[in-house]
Amino acid sequence: MAFLIGETMTGGYGPVDILHDCTVAVEKGEIAVIVGPNGAGKSTAMKAVFGMLKLRGGHVKLDGEDITTLSPQDRVAQGMAFVPQTHNIFTSMTVEENLEMGAFLRRDDIKTTMEQVYHLFPILRDKRRQAAGELSGGQRQQVAVGRALMTQPKVLMLDEPTAGVSPIVMDELFDRIIEVARTGISILMVEQNARQALNIADKGYVLVQGANRFTGTGAELLADPDVRKSFLGG
Repeated sequence: MAFLIGETMTGGYGPVDILHDCTVAVEKGEIAVIVGPNGAGKSTAMKAVFGMLKLRGGHVKLDGEDITTLSPQDRVAQGMAFVPQTHNIFTSMTVEENLEMGAFLRRDDIKTTMEQVYHLFPILRDKRRQAAGELSGGQRQQVAVGRALMTQPKVLMLDEPTAGVSPIVMDELFDRIIEVARTGISILMVEQNARQALNIADKGYVLVQGANRFTGTGAELLADPDVRKSFLGG
């Protein structure tokens, strides 16, 4: 059983189902990537795993425990962190204040974690007194990920972390994400840049219309001619 699994999830936001028997899972310290065309239900699948969507079928398990009925807040307390695509930082606060906000549930000393975040994202240390809203898109994403890491999550969920950033910044963000996974944190992410994301993925899920179309290691999916032709532009 995977460390985190959303198994045969069926559901949507109203009477219409967006997900159909969809399964996504990630092992401890690994990177799982959800890719697929626009409107395939990628973000919906991740939101379902985080409890932002009521399931009509299937269940979600974290470390063997069924968490299907838990609210997103309760899932955070269980060790899940979710970084949405937009509105994921407090723009008027400084970088450091953003990181402190990430740790608001904690009752212990947060200095060590703060150091780890600054070690991972050195630019944030340089800009820690600056308003987060003044940073570039790539730097803001680092703040958002850093803030999520302040909760000391077991699972980090990222919704299109490289949306709207340059290829150089994308590569750098992916390098950081690999480093986070190496610390033992499981990473589940939705990504538009499918080829690059599958390059760093231990596991990949290609969704089409809310259902699993292809599942495999990142390398297997990159090598699959059907996946390449349909989803990776040849």
